[in-house]
Amino acid sequence: MMRPCESGVRRTVGVAVAAAALLWLGTARGAEDGAKAAEAYWPAWRGPWATGVSPQADPPISWSETQNVKWKVTIPGHGSATPIVWADRVLVQTAIPRDGGSAAATSAVSSEVTGDPGGLPPRERRPGGGGGMRSQTPTEPHRFVLLCLDRNTGKTLWERCLREEIPHEGHHQADGTFASASPITDGQWVIAFFGSRGLYGLDLEGNVKWSKDLGRLQIKNAFGEGASAALAGNTVVVNWDHEGEDFIAAFDRETGKELWRQPREEDTSWSTPLVVTGAGAPQVVTSAPRRIRSYDLATGKLRWECGGMTQNVVPTPVAGSGLVYLLSGFRGSALLAIRTDASGDVTGTDAVVWRLGKNTPYVPSPLLVDDKLCFFAGNTAVFSCLDAKDGKPLIDAQRLEGLSGVYASPVAAAGRVYLTGRNGVVMVVRLGSPLEILATNRLEERIDASPALAGKELFLRGRSSLYCLARRGSD
Repeated sequence: MMRPCESGVRRTVGVAVAAAALLWLGTARGAEDGAKAAEAYWPAWRGPWATGVSPQADPPISWSETQNVKWKVTIPGHGSATPIVWADRVLVQTAIPRDGGSAAATSAVSSEVTGDPGGLPPRERRPGGGGGMRSQTPTEPHRFVLLCLDRNTGKTLWERCLREEIPHEGHHQADGTFASASPITDGQWVIAFFGSRGLYGLDLEGNVKWSKDLGRLQIKNAFGEGASAALAGNTVVVNWDHEGEDFIAAFDRETGKELWRQPREEDTSWSTPLVVTGAGAPQVVTSAPRRIRSYDLATGKLRWECGGMTQNVVPTPVAGSGLVYLLSGFRGSALLAIRTDASGDVTGTDAVVWRLGKNTPYVPSPLLVDDKLCFFAGNTAVFSCLDAKDGKPLIDAQRLEGLSGVYASPVAAAGRVYLTGRNGVVMVVRLGSPLEILATNRLEERIDASPALAGKELFLRGRSSLYCLARRGSD
């Protein structure tokens, strides 16, 4: 059963693969000004450049439960969506069971938090079954909610329930959530995605302007939904890869009108589409098990494609200096650096500038900072950093003692890189050979969501709380 929430949101069922890796391009009339404004904030889960970098932030180096905590608030329900930040507002998505149960009360603790078992996948659901050992078909209605918090105090400014329904399929209890993707904002619009629960366009006051229904995702092995949409100028892009009919589609940011749709033949993928500029026109790059594909942003026409990823593709690509970097790490390892001005089928051609076949990530996305490509191996605390131009190793599969299990993606600001473990530990490092460890910080909660950086603040979403960590004095 599904129904609109008390807020009177029109009944709709959802767009794919909720929210967010975004390459901010601003509005059609003021793209340059918009891009500069976005650099001060964290408008999508991989930041203003969609690389994991904040060009203006200077967050704290050290913290604890009692040091450099500006505020800490409980987020109702459960979610692993990264918060986004614009001006004085913090936006976060969550899924709240009808009984109001918190994540701590309703979720199992994964062995990966303490055991760091080499990034092995969750136990697969039995074919034809209702969920296997770690996934059960839901029976309780959930409220799918977008929260807006005051950046200075953590106080809730508004709350919008966008849908209430019993989810049609479950997720792995220790590893998934019903709110695993982030909203996106450009300072005027907020785009909220909840996968099978809908795609929504709101203003910054939380007023719902439009909503879309794209059906229900059928996720491989009930691993749960999680890929995000992309926003570029006035275009919202959604990639809908699952065990049913696949497609990629674009929508008007202001009206929700569908602009184009292209069918795809894929397995389930969790990778967010990335908008890049190559050969003079914006393109949308998608990473999936069967093929990597690039589509023209304006028309949806296929521009180029390539084979080479592994199964269960999760990491979001990054792009810079005329190359796009695509990684996957389930039942194999793959990293391809492909020219963005490619055309046609480029498998095995010199359009693939370099490649790597080891120590690539399963869940975390890569970081591209100062022409360096950084990533974890599997879901483990084994860290590599390569020269992004030629793939030569600068840090080759170094194990980081203290981190245990990794789902969150690395982020960077002010010459520092922040590496987050599922055990609540965040290591702050400076890239080099050898790697310089500046601080090892621990919080009391498990952390699966990637950090957000803005100004002198770092936002960390734990299993039940959202932390705003801020520099105090000399840090």
